[in-house]
Amino acid sequence: MAVSRDIDALLRGWEFQPGEVSARLVKARNGRDVLQMRVDMGVLQMETDLRPDGLHPHGAETYFDYLVGEAVRVGGSFRLTKEQCIEADREFVQYYHRRICWLSLREYRRAARDADHSLSFMDFVREHSPDDEWTLSHEQYRPFVLFHRVQATALATLEEKDAASAIREINVGLDQFRDLFAKYDAAEQFSDDELVRRLEQMRESVRERYEVGRTLEEQLTDAVKAEDYELAARLRDRMRTRSADGLVAGAQGIGPEIEDLIDDPTGAQQRRDLSRDEGAGPDGNGAGSGD
Repeated sequence: MAVSRDIDALLRGWEFQPGEVSARLVKARNGRDVLQMRVDMGVLQMETDLRPDGLHPHGAETYFDYLVGEAVRVGGSFRLTKEQCIEADREFVQYYHRRICWLSLREYRRAARDADHSLSFMDFVREHSPDDEWTLSHEQYRPFVLFHRVQATALATLEEKDAASAIREINVGLDQFRDLFAKYDAAEQFSDDELVRRLEQMRESVRERYEVGRTLEEQLTDAVKAEDYELAARLRDRMRTRSADGLVAGAQGIGPEIEDLIDDPTGAQQRRDLSRDEGAGPDGNGAGSGD
């Protein structure tokens, strides 16, 4: 009797929901955890650590690691070849898929880790890109990846520490957004950006849900703006004391109103064209996709 190689039973038992991220952690035959994502007409299966496809390109843990080694070997003249660009895009796509799965499963630290990989990889390809067009094809997604990173880190902090610490993480992320807009001479667009507004909404929802006043950092900013330097000095002393003590309040669960803010991990309602994140670049070969 021939062994069936179809996945009919798997697909019938797990319905695809358009517009939603359906993900789950399951045990593989050897007992390891694997991450699965339901897609139209199929299922993606990913490893939970390092590169999602489980491969070791040229013996390295990730393709990013391999390229860093190549850049060190070649020196300052190193530029990505067409083939290397294609392989880099493959890794971006893989990490994108896993990142949105982690967000869907509320695995926030893991989502932040994968976002950090993509952001560092984006820094690398920006430095060693073969041309400006390919650089821009990735840089246009940097705000989206950063948004995921800030969102995930703040929610992980809310679970592990307290609401005030989560608000500080969001404010750090907003400062990173502000710097990014300034770098591209678009500072005037910062306040109106959709991702910025969503982070601000998240911050105020956390503040309201957990009845948290303005953080010491926010009070310090207010004091400096008001030129109340005596108050600013006292606030800095309190911040130093807090850091030295290393005090952490009890972890706080995430309320449903906060979880509502992450029900769209793909960002499908945002203005970013994520059809390209799924692998279709401007030339159809996947370039610029999946960050």
